[in-house]
Amino acid sequence: MRIFAIGRNYAEHIKELNNERPDEPVIFTKPDTALLYKNEPFYYPDFSSDVHHEIELVLRICKEGKNIEEQFAGKYFDAIGLGVDFTARDLQQKAKEKGLPWDIAKGFNGSAPISEKFIPVQDFKDLQNINFSLSVDGTIRQQGNTSLMLFPFNYIIAYLSKFFTLKTGDLIFTGTPKGVAAVKPGNRLTGFIENEKMLDFEVK
Repeated sequence: MRIFAIGRNYAEHIKELNNERPDEPVIFTKPDTALLYKNEPFYYPDFSSDVHHEIELVLRICKEGKNIEEQFAGKYFDAIGLGVDFTARDLQQKAKEKGLPWDIAKGFNGSAPISEKFIPVQDFKDLQNINFSLSVDGTIRQQGNTSLMLFPFNYIIAYLSKFFTLKTGDLIFTGTPKGVAAVKPGNRLTGFIENEKMLDFEVK
């Protein structure tokens, strides 16, 4: 099982970080050791002083495929979950300034809390109109809707499959909306798809 992630997929998030708008999806990966299940606490790492939350919808791949045509990409994922892409922003910025990869800023242990539940695709009325959100200590920090994606689900899958054979069980983090911000020990993060609570864990 592999974890793929899409960067810069919401225009307002691109603006808030002063990044360049991409012509193609920005791809990075996380190791499976990044995953946190069952609302386990996120332990703040000692190598960073500026860890940011990024709430994202997560696709679950259900069928092996490569060079998938966009029109058929919907057959390759069967459910949608919710995840947090924790980012050590200080380490990322340092690497970006030097033109170096920023794997450690995104892939460190525990940097990908993920919901136990995944909602079957058929339970959604419109995949282009899914609301999701993150609150910190009861205050909403991020709100997103899939209609605002630069690259929608099917395009992402088709694009990834040009370079990687997607396999059953692979996960795809699909990008974060605006509102990313630093977390600190003692924060409680709660994530929703529509009105359904999917994540609820503490930063320690």
